[in-house]
This record gives sequence, C-alpha cells and structure tokens, in this order.
Amino acid sequence: MRTIGVAVGIPEPWGSQLDTRRAAAGDPKARFIPAHLTLLGPTEVGTSDETTRRIDKHLESVASAHRPFQLHLRGTGTFRPVTEVVFVAVAAGISECERLAESIRSGPLQRELHFPYHPHVTVAHDVPAVALDQVFDELTTFEARFPVNGFTLYAHGDDGHWHPLRQYSFDLG
Repeated sequence: MRTIGVAVGIPEPWGSQLDTRRAAAGDPKARFIPAHLTLLGPTEVGTSDETTRRIDKHLESVASAHRPFQLHLRGTGTFRPVTEVVFVAVAAGISECERLAESIRSGPLQRELHFPYHPHVTVAHDVPAVALDQVFDELTTFEARFPVNGFTLYAHGDDGHWHPLRQYSFDLG
C-alpha cells in the first residue's frame, strides 16, 4: 500500500509565507507539507500498475470535467474545539473546491469522510493553544487571489515528505 493525496498548491509568494508561519507556530509537519488546499486527504491505495492506471485515468477524467477558477484566500478560521487546527479561510472558490473534491472522491478514490469537507489551508495543527492563537491573530489580514488551473497528485514518501507525482490540468475549453 501507499498513501496518496490530491491538492491545490499555494503559489508564490503566498506559499512560502504560509509555510514560514506554520513552522513558526511549531507545527512538526511544517517542513514535510507545503502550503496547500486539500481535495483528497491521505488515502491508502494499492501499488499495482492496474491501480495506478485506474487512479490516473480517473483524475484525468475529473480534470477534463472542470474549468479553471479563481481562489481567494482571506483571513483565518479554526476547527477548535473539534480539532486543534487554525487555517486560512477560502473567501471565494468554495463551491468549485467542493465540487472538485466530490468528483475526486468517486470511482477508485471513493471514500467516506470523517468530517464534512471544508476547503481551507492549514497553517497550524496540533500545537499548543498559545501558538494556535498567535498564528490565528497574525494571519487575520492575510489575503491571496490566484487562478486554479488544475490539481496535483501527491504520494507520501518514506522520508515523511509529500512528493508531487503528476499535475492534472483543467479543461480550458
């Protein structure tokens, strides 16, 4: 088995800004996970060539059925007290992310969610409350707008890092 995920990477200059804030909060995963918006969280899949082909074909089909959209990130939010997470909120592009995530979580990647899907960019997870509060306050004025033209399939490596396997582009038609 291997663990994969699907996400929209946060482009520069915002990606490194959010990575720096996550590391400053003391998040132990900061150096392993670049800033991103999750579409499919960590999912275990088989390693056979057939499984890999089915997933690739599925993601190609999903990408071809979606169009580029604008993502607007603004301010912060939290999932506390349910989970110890602070995130940058999605101000526009929510419905596009929801539809895309739902499409990805079908076919060979069908899975049940433990929580309802809520598009966001994690900036602190499982750190002390004071660190969560600090990053929440520091990023209240954060804002970024950029086009989303596709998504990336990642694999979790033995080194603890998430490695991009393939970029899937949306239909530009």
